[in-house]
Amino acid sequence: MSFSALGLSDALLRALEEKGFAIPTAIQQKAIPAGLAGRDVMAAAQTGTGKTAGYVLPLLQRLAGGGKVKANHIRALVLTPTRELAVQVGESVVAYGKHLSLKSGVVYGGVKINPQMMKLRGGIDVLVATPGRLLDLSSQNAVKFAQVELLVLDEADRMLDLGFIGDIRKILALLPAKRQNMLFSATFSSDIRALTEGLLKNPVTIQVSPPNTAAKSVKQFVYEVDKSRKPALLSHLIRHNGWEQVLVFVRTKDGADRLVQKLEHDGISVAAIHGDKRQGERSRALADFKANTIRVLVATDVASRGIDINELPRVINLDLPKVPEDYIHRIGRTGRAGSDGEGISLVSADEAGLLAAIESLIRQTLVREVETGFIPTHNVPLTRQMKVRPKKPKKPKPPRQETPTPQEAPVERGKGRRFRNITKKR
Repeated sequence: MSFSALGLSDALLRALEEKGFAIPTAIQQKAIPAGLAGRDVMAAAQTGTGKTAGYVLPLLQRLAGGGKVKANHIRALVLTPTRELAVQVGESVVAYGKHLSLKSGVVYGGVKINPQMMKLRGGIDVLVATPGRLLDLSSQNAVKFAQVELLVLDEADRMLDLGFIGDIRKILALLPAKRQNMLFSATFSSDIRALTEGLLKNPVTIQVSPPNTAAKSVKQFVYEVDKSRKPALLSHLIRHNGWEQVLVFVRTKDGADRLVQKLEHDGISVAAIHGDKRQGERSRALADFKANTIRVLVATDVASRGIDINELPRVINLDLPKVPEDYIHRIGRTGRAGSDGEGISLVSADEAGLLAAIESLIRQTLVREVETGFIPTHNVPLTRQMKVRPKKPKKPKPPRQETPTPQEAPVERGKGRRFRNITKKR
């Protein structure tokens, strides 16, 4: 199937051709027609599947045939959880809409608000925003919502994780009741479904891949190593293998800064992005990384869904995330759009529980490796994965016994399953 078969305008097809895009991805094949038809959409897809174009393209086409936007008003609103993702989406809007007479802008916190207020004075067709800064602008009457025709919530699950639910509900209360809504999320959690109640009207539900799975093009494996030697192992792997463009995730801001000092000491060009960095520093670090002027970018989870780099070869977890789903989003920065990639985790014995949670989530046991010269003194215990078996048809219940039998629970023993009486001490 080609993009032209989806009903897109010549202006958009021309922009796609100039970017070298010829065949729509699975999420685009389903989301674009629904968006063009004006339907509400609830879509879930693993990261790197092209979902941004899945809503930007129909959004631009629907706005292209509309009227003039008033001063300080907007016609379409895209909400994102992070500054980096907002910038990424804003770049996509500009790229796909280059042959359309539409105005767009991006607003987020961490930078001066006055230039953003000036940009809004003339009115904007498409505004990409983080929730907090949008509410700041609204409180100063710098942005008005009476003309909003379309609303997109991108990475909705991440917005909930970051505690934006209150801000989102405040924003929804400011919008016209009659509008098209499109929600994109990595998962359809119970919190996401609760958010959609009253928001989406008879939505088209799209799910193009099993939940909590990484792209098949990403090779995932683990290096076992003592916690204190993780930075040294990382430095060794980068230098020994000649790796370029390595995205490294750490758990804390202090940990990111310490790792930068270690890698710089070893002669490796590196920069960090995290919440304590000014927006200018974060933007510069990301731009340098994309341009290959630095080899390593160290990031906290603030960037796990906001980095879009074509053919990024590998992502390394120096620290495993505490939330298993964040592992999916981290390694989703590589292996995008069909490219091959590696998701590597440096795991110490104290992270065995975190590793077990990740392996349970993705339903696979990751390959373990040990690097010569970095053999750990404490091995990472093997995790046991419960095999998911198809449910058998329910049998008729036997007559109730006068004396209830002890409750039983399945316990895995090797490859088979056994039962033990959990009401008795063993």
